[in-house]
Amino acid sequence: MEAVVKILCVSDFIDPLVYSDSIKQRYGDVDLVLSAGDLPLDYLEFIVSSIDRPLYHVFGNHHLEHFDAFRPRMPAADFSAEHLRKELPGLGTVYISDKVVREKDLIIAGLGGCMTYNRGPNQWTDWQMKLRMLALVPRLLFYKITRGRFLDILLTHAPPEGIHDRADRCHRGFKSLLWFMRVFKPRYLLHGHIHLYDLSEVRRSVYRETEVINVYSAYVLNTDYT
Repeated sequence: MEAVVKILCVSDFIDPLVYSDSIKQRYGDVDLVLSAGDLPLDYLEFIVSSIDRPLYHVFGNHHLEHFDAFRPRMPAADFSAEHLRKELPGLGTVYISDKVVREKDLIIAGLGGCMTYNRGPNQWTDWQMKLRMLALVPRLLFYKITRGRFLDILLTHAPPEGIHDRADRCHRGFKSLLWFMRVFKPRYLLHGHIHLYDLSEVRRSVYRETEVINVYSAYVLNTDYT
């Protein structure tokens, strides 16, 4: 039996159509919210409190005032969405960078941060990013064995190298994300970080078996699962 999951994706820019009194009329039918970073936490809280849906997020390289509070020390084996929500009481959001969770029967992994450019927080070299990916492998293998696939969605802040990225070091994508897509074949890689000021700019691309989508501002994704 096939079901459709409607996902509101947000990143990098406070969209006035989301941050409004009419959010429930526009987005009240979504099943899930994913944030790809660089948004203030009060904006995410507004979304959660307005439409009462699970919201998973990663941090980017801006709006990091509470970054450390969202990195609780927890047993590595406990990645359940219920446990993660309890780690952050009152905020209503779930930080999933470097974790793998299931929601609405979708398998979702998160990898926040961007390429290192000024040694600020949540900046990584490509090698460091690959080490973070390798740490996800045991959980991804578990889902491959039990669900027949590694994952459905990889939520990142930065894009892959050569896909939607820019030439400057800050906005250059991670080459290791190309490796991740080749090996683990997520259906979607959702990223932010690259601002879209022109409606003609490319938002969606395909790499091997993965659709790469820049979710800058707000983007609604309809996906299905069996």
